[in-house]
Amino acid sequence: MREDVVLCLKDVGFAYPEGRQALSHVNLTVCAGERIAVLGANGAGKSTLFLLMNGVLAPSSGHIYYKGTTINRRNVQTLRKGVGIIFQDADSQMIAPSVRSEISFGPMNLKLSTEEVAARVERAVAYMNLEGFEERPPHYLSGGEKKRVSIADIIAMEPEVFLFDEPTVSLDPANVRQLEGVLADLAGQGKTLLISTHDVDFACRWAERVLVFQYGILRADGPPQTVFAQKDLCEQANLTSPVLFRIADMLERKNLLREKGRIPGTVEELEKMLGET
Repeated sequence: MREDVVLCLKDVGFAYPEGRQALSHVNLTVCAGERIAVLGANGAGKSTLFLLMNGVLAPSSGHIYYKGTTINRRNVQTLRKGVGIIFQDADSQMIAPSVRSEISFGPMNLKLSTEEVAARVERAVAYMNLEGFEERPPHYLSGGEKKRVSIADIIAMEPEVFLFDEPTVSLDPANVRQLEGVLADLAGQGKTLLISTHDVDFACRWAERVLVFQYGILRADGPPQTVFAQKDLCEQANLTSPVLFRIADMLERKNLLREKGRIPGTVEELEKMLGET
């Protein structure tokens, strides 16, 4: 196993108590510093995958490894300290009467000193531009503000791996841009980021690696350009092609692109390709 492997799932399966098989025979390796988008229709197993990676759920079969150590009931707290999850519904994550106490909750459970908890909360508040919100009740904040608090919750715990479950849901364009800025900052710090999303355009421009799930099975794992080029797979998994892919395909059919079969990952790359014609 590579030295930079953070998380590893070997033949992992999970079935809910009513018998529904949510994941089947998943083999997945996540290395430090990777930016991974997790795609799939509703019910494909994305959220279940994240709950297993964070230790909220235990696999029905197979094994999960964190930094080379097999995770079990005795050491699951190690996994939870190293892997933080930001839930899709921010309200489900908030339990405290004020933003300050909400962000303090996680670090306090890590049994840190009062001084260290205060320092982490201050850093997280500054990081998410929440100055002036510290004493406000989180449940009375706007959707975008709640999302920022939920991210600050996890930042204050300083995990190595961040799991974002549908982070752009209910966010306006300004908050989406701010979220992408936070993701860029975290990536710049060497954090490992996995994001579950239906936004294929976001996945195309942000991720260096894409996972596609269908009916609990990992169907594809590779660079965005390689995965999205598999049109049959995307259709079967109910994924649309990114806008840039469709534009490039149209330009190629009109013989406006010199290099055939090349797929742009960003607007800048497409502009460069047009400049080459």
